[in-house]
Amino acid sequence: MRFEEQLLMDLKAEIGARTERRRRVTRRLLAGGAVAGLAAAAAIAVPLLGAETPAYAVTKQDDGTIRVEIKEFGDAGKLEQDLKAAGVTADVTYLKPRTTCAPGRGEPVGGEATTPEEWRQSVSYKAARPRTSGVDISPRYVGAGQTLVLEFAEKPYWKLKAQVITGQVKPCAVIDDPDGSSAGQPPMGD
Repeated sequence: MRFEEQLLMDLKAEIGARTERRRRVTRRLLAGGAVAGLAAAAAIAVPLLGAETPAYAVTKQDDGTIRVEIKEFGDAGKLEQDLKAAGVTADVTYLKPRTTCAPGRGEPVGGEATTPEEWRQSVSYKAARPRTSGVDISPRYVGAGQTLVLEFAEKPYWKLKAQVITGQVKPCAVIDDPDGSSAGQPPMGD
């Protein structure tokens, strides 16, 4: 082989090697860009997906009770649906501070409790027990044709008013409650 032929072959090999290196670098850059793009998309999408936390959690307990943990006052209609799926017909109302629902939303099971002792013996008291951040519900105290009415009051302090009502439940007519008490019923929790 002559010198010129050898030089031509070496030149062709070098050009081929350079082309292959450029292709690898380009592929790496494209792959790196794609990975960076996916990472950026994930960095944006994951917080957006996790940003919306549920307003509450409903959990069935081993003893048959249903625990409702309230994280924020919102989505009352969805909470009613979730309680229905768990076996309890409920009417949930979230109230602003120092407001309450007007009395007379329906016929309480066992009649209206007028003393603290009557209240502690009532079906309503046994059906819904307040917790630090929610309520424990005993479905056995809410029968067919009955509705557990839950009225949650917002801060300055957390308050729950619960009643088991037979038959139709009237909508909540919001009224002022300047002293923060629930008319006709001791507050269940704060």
